[in-house]
Amino acid sequence: MTEPRHAAPDEEQPQVVADDRHRTDQETGEVRQPAHAAPEESPEDGGQDAGAQAPAEGRPEGAAPVSDEPLVAEVVDDVAAELKTQLDERTADLQRLTAEYANYRKRVERDRESVITTAKASVASELLPVLDDLERAATHGDLTGAFKAVADKLVSTLQKTGLEPFAHEGEAFDPAVHEAVQHSTSPDVDGPTVTAVLRRGYTFGDKLVRPALVAVTDHEPAPAGAEQSAEES
Repeated sequence: MTEPRHAAPDEEQPQVVADDRHRTDQETGEVRQPAHAAPEESPEDGGQDAGAQAPAEGRPEGAAPVSDEPLVAEVVDDVAAELKTQLDERTADLQRLTAEYANYRKRVERDRESVITTAKASVASELLPVLDDLERAATHGDLTGAFKAVADKLVSTLQKTGLEPFAHEGEAFDPAVHEAVQHSTSPDVDGPTVTAVLRRGYTFGDKLVRPALVAVTDHEPAPAGAEQSAEES
């Protein structure tokens, strides 16, 4: 059996040189990277670095990057124009609805006032015969004392509600409110004139409740002989 050969003390041992690329850090225990090796890229950093270092497709290397600001500004302008159009349409709709509602309120108020006026005029027309009797009694001198006080209150109350009498002697004849039941002629008048009121007429506001019954006298030229006699006298 062969015994292992032991090196002589004076025999030079081969020197082992450790590669610096695989030398470990004495403090951390991690393997040092060689100075000429590229640093490892993490999955996250690698994508960003590659994208940052790679030139944009279709753009020459070294050219200035294309800005997206004009495109964004155009989109913003289009959206703003559309919103303004919608706002104008809604504003026009609101104004139209407001005007329609205002007209509706006016129409309802006008109809309500018309109904109230018609109801008052109807009640007043039922009392017109009573007013005629009171006027005849006053003409004959029978309207005196407490009876006259009550009559005056009734007439005053009806006038406050809007009932107004009309037709007086000497006023011009108006076929719209006067009903002629007698007719005569005279040179003393210049035209159709009311010379007698047989029944007084009444209005309620702008509404004619009852026309007046009157006697009308029309103008008649005087005879020529009568004019000469009047001049001589």
